[in-house]
This record gives sequence, structure tokens and C-alpha cells, in this order.
Amino acid sequence: MMTSGITSSAPSIALVAFLALINLASSARAEEPVYPTGSNIGLVPPAGMTMSKTFAGFIDADKKAGILVGILPSAAYDDMEKSLSDETLKKQGFTVEKREPLQLNIGKAILVIGTEVGANKTKYRKWLLVAKAPDLTALVTVQEQAQSNAYPDAVVRAALASIAERKNVPEEELLSLLPFKVGDLGGFKVANVVPGRALMLIDPHKDPHPAATPGLAEYDDARFIIAAMPGGPTSDEERANMARVAFGSIAGIKDVHLTMSEPIRIDSQQGFETVAQAKDANIGVDLVVVQWLRFSSGQFLQMVGISRADAWSTELSRLRDVRDSVVFR
Repeated sequence: MMTSGITSSAPSIALVAFLALINLASSARAEEPVYPTGSNIGLVPPAGMTMSKTFAGFIDADKKAGILVGILPSAAYDDMEKSLSDETLKKQGFTVEKREPLQLNIGKAILVIGTEVGANKTKYRKWLLVAKAPDLTALVTVQEQAQSNAYPDAVVRAALASIAERKNVPEEELLSLLPFKVGDLGGFKVANVVPGRALMLIDPHKDPHPAATPGLAEYDDARFIIAAMPGGPTSDEERANMARVAFGSIAGIKDVHLTMSEPIRIDSQQGFETVAQAKDANIGVDLVVVQWLRFSSGQFLQMVGISRADAWSTELSRLRDVRDSVVFR
């Protein structure tokens, strides 16, 4: 009878242990940092907050509370720390209640807690945090209506203590932040994304110049910048004028000699092409620069390709492939 009892209880013990293991795993997954789309900085949001679709952070619309996540270069930490002084914040309408240094997993931080009256005369309780990671400065702001106490201080602190950094953001995630789609990257690498506005692609040089820095001609064989703009001209003369002005705003080149400047059709839409020989403004390497403007209803694209002159013959076809694959969302 005893043997039978032990045998019959074993499955129950195993089942309890199995369920406990599942619960533990689920809890661990729930405590993993959540990263706003395109952001290197994330955290474990408090229960009740979900990722925002309109800004980098988290929101509880019902309780009018949110967390805003921002990123600056690492060197900006000292200036940001100064901007959190009592005197500076007071000028901005922020009343400091408490400040303290913190040590987070990503590095040292300053936390300032206080209240601020918004433009709508609503009083908010805020937590302002600036943290210094080795390769970036993280800015995190938490706010709720002052009287709601929807997110007590202990809950907010737990979320801030969970701040984490991911070194790389998936390309697909970065590209999802743009108002256009790129169907063919042409073998280029994503170098930078300005959410809602622009993309920079690069073709890294196999043997970079020892004095070069990222973005220079001897660091990259070619670069391609795609930017979306609102509005746009409607007549041929206005398009030609815009092409001239836009080309003149291209940074990092000098000794420019135009070789082509004329209207073209790009994907059955009005466009304008400008091509020039130039030199890199820093190290004098010979370049070829092409600008394509493509106009559509109420918006247009400025696409700028910059290639080392000795790589132009191979880069041009790739630049065209990328150009022809771009469509507005």
C-alpha cells in the first residue's frame, strides 16, 4: 500500500514542479527589458504601460502617464547633468523635490524628482534620469498627473533600475521608422536612420585610409543618403531651382564641377538628376556625386550618392538599384 501511495503521488509532485518551472520562466521573460522601436535603450515598463506607437517610450493613456526614452552621444552627459541643476530646472517651471546619484547596470546616473505644470495647467509629477553608458547618454523621463499616484515612486524606481542597453538595433527595425520603404539595399549597409525623415547607407572601403573617420571618402567606397521632404515644386523651372539649391547644401565636398543637370523620369514620376565631379572636403580624395530628386503628390525625395571616383563605375548601378526601389509608405 505504501509503495502504491508513493507511486501515485509522484506524477502530482512532478506536475507541480513542472508548473512552477513554467511560471518561473514566464516571470523571467516578463522581466526582460523592452526596447522602443529603433532605440538602443530599453527597460522593464511598469505593469499597465505599453510601448507607444507615436514616440520612443511607453504609455498608459487611461491614466495619462508615460515614459519617454531618448539617446545622445556619450560626451553629452556632462552638459545634460548641468541642465538638471535646480536653478536651470526652476527656470523651466520644474520644482525639484529630490535628487540623487544612482549606479545602473549601464553606468552612473543622476535622478531628479519633482513637479511641473504643463501648458494645459495640469500639474505633473516627474522623474528625470540621465545615465552615462560607455557609448551613449540615456535620457529617461517618467511623468504622471500629480494627484493620481497611479505609479508610486517605488514602482517607477524599479523600472528605472532595469534600464538596459542593446548594442545593435536590427536593420529591419530601423528601416520601419522611415516614411518610405527601400526594396533593395544594393549590398549597402545601414549606417544611420533619422526617424520619420532620412536614411544613410554606406559601402565600407576594404582598406580605409588611416587618417579617415566614418563618412569620409577613403573610409567608404560610397554613401547614399535618402531624405523625405514635404511639399515640392510643381513647374520645371521650380524643380530646376530646387535641384540647384539642394545640391549646394550637400556637406563634405569641395571643388565641385557639374557634368549633368537635367529633368528625368524616375519610376514614372517627375525627377531631376544632377551629377558632378568633386573632392572630399577633408582629405581631398576624388569623388563623383549624384543627386536625384523625385517628386510626388505633396512630398518628394532627395537621394544623394557620393562615390570615390575610382569606384564610380561599379557603384553607379548599385545606387540606381536602390533609387528605383524606394517607395513612400
